[in-house]
Amino acid sequence: MFMGEYNHTIDAKGRLIIPSKFREILGDNFVVTKGLDGCLFVYDNTEWTAFEEKLKALPLTNKESRKFVRFFLAGAANVEVDKQGRILLPAVLRAFAALDKEVILAGVGGRIEIWNKEKWEEVSEYDDMDDIAEHMSDLGLML
Repeated sequence: MFMGEYNHTIDAKGRLIIPSKFREILGDNFVVTKGLDGCLFVYDNTEWTAFEEKLKALPLTNKESRKFVRFFLAGAANVEVDKQGRILLPAVLRAFAALDKEVILAGVGGRIEIWNKEKWEEVSEYDDMDDIAEHMSDLGLML
């Protein structure tokens, strides 16, 4: 399980150091794709395979399903960790998530999210957590 929040920078070539705690779980290669809310999602190969199977099960005849599958799969890239613990983020993914210099890597259970630092600061304000917590019971989560 991925947990924690890490500040890092992307160099001029588009390389990003992956924290060692995350690399232990991810291994030497893994998948990065477009994520929801304007970030990137990072999956180890086991989680990615499970996610792919769920995407394959969606009905091809449904327009929203096709769009959803296209969003995640067309934007996906296999990346490899170099000897310095870095990955090369494809330009199309950096542009999608507006990643230029400072980024946040956030462990969120079965995946990692990579955020533009400014956008992370906007979305990680938790002033409304009491209201959100009340609605989680509707989704089956009881605290």
